[in-house]
Amino acid sequence: MKSTTNRRSFFKKAAVLAGAFSSNSLFEQLHAADIAVKNRQFAGLSPQKMAANEDFWTTIQQGYPSSSSPVLNLNNGGVSPSPQLVVDAVARYSQMSNQAPSYYMWRILDQGREPLRQKLAQLGGCDPEELAINRNATEALNTIIYGLDLQKGDEVIGCKQDYPNMMHAWKQRAEREGIVYKQLSFDFPIEDDDRIVNAYRDAITSKTKMIHVTHVINWVGQIMPVKKICQMAHANGLEVIVDGAHSFGLLDFNIPDLEADYFGTSLHKYLSAPIGTGMMWVSKEKISKVWPLLCNGNPKSENIRKFESLGTRSFPLEQGIGEALNFHNGIGAKRKEERVRYLKNYWAEKAMGIPGVHIHTSLLPAYSCAIAGVSVEGLSPGKLEQELLGKYKIHTTPISYENIQCVRVSPHVYTRISDLDRLVVALEELATTYGSQRLEQKGA
Repeated sequence: MKSTTNRRSFFKKAAVLAGAFSSNSLFEQLHAADIAVKNRQFAGLSPQKMAANEDFWTTIQQGYPSSSSPVLNLNNGGVSPSPQLVVDAVARYSQMSNQAPSYYMWRILDQGREPLRQKLAQLGGCDPEELAINRNATEALNTIIYGLDLQKGDEVIGCKQDYPNMMHAWKQRAEREGIVYKQLSFDFPIEDDDRIVNAYRDAITSKTKMIHVTHVINWVGQIMPVKKICQMAHANGLEVIVDGAHSFGLLDFNIPDLEADYFGTSLHKYLSAPIGTGMMWVSKEKISKVWPLLCNGNPKSENIRKFESLGTRSFPLEQGIGEALNFHNGIGAKRKEERVRYLKNYWAEKAMGIPGVHIHTSLLPAYSCAIAGVSVEGLSPGKLEQELLGKYKIHTTPISYENIQCVRVSPHVYTRISDLDRLVVALEELATTYGSQRLEQKGA
């Protein structure tokens, strides 16, 4: 009887809450008071000063179970772990849904999407009627790529350092429909906006209709001058699609300020939302001309919700997005950006002083934030990644693609300074070991 009573009590309460934005959200219950104390304590510090305030960030680190993982995760650029309250929210609403799925999902949790849309729009500085919630950047951007009415011979300009799934989408359209997909190639790091903008400008012809640009290059973390590219493109009568998979939830910006026409992102990277969550933004006047990727009863509608016709979906994940937003907003967007940039520069500046170690990313604030590429002489990217994981239990990502040969390192707000010291020690030991081996081989 007690178990039944407790279960009824839980679901009665959950049915009333049914959202991450109530006064009884998990964030309000677990973290709001502690973070508020820290915010008051350090109210006078700028985001740049706060970046090095370990007292504040220790409070944030405690919210992430991954901060105590035996494997040091420095591949947050792939998929970031979520704070514990996000994990708990998904579990709570999954349990709730499975009691009577069609009731709790469609009549209770489905009511949470519009408040979520509002909160995501607030973070993105955009109109909620321009924002659709989906599963990842690939889905968002493929919806746009396949949804645009391009004709045989129309040209699209991208670059070889864009994300593979987006390149595959354009190549598939080229193969199937005869559009022309042109790709530039850049040798990063580049600390010159004009050099990048002019490369796109010089590739434009009378047949060019579209530019596809990645806000933050996933391979090495280069921040692209998106706004300048968009302004140049519009001056030439072109539209721009922006891949914001590695920028949203990390860099502090408003989507409309980029002056793009279309934008897609994943929410399970630096926003730390549940795995398999994303969103797309389409400028309001462009919505009607984009065909939805999945069928809709009114595909030429001006309603952004036509892009959400996915059938049965995971409503618990959407509640998890809401709690991730709560946690993100509790930290502060600019503080978060500056902290992660500080962490990247902390280890990269130390690593630059090690003989045989090379950094493949700019350390200037305008050109990078979280991600940096590193290499060690005598080690391929794959071998360096294996050594870091096997000997030091440090998880990174090997990059051996086009003109990029390095290991990608991407910390997050839960990463401790001692974790990065561990990385630097590992790089120094590996550089010494393999440097000695090269000298022995050369002497022999």
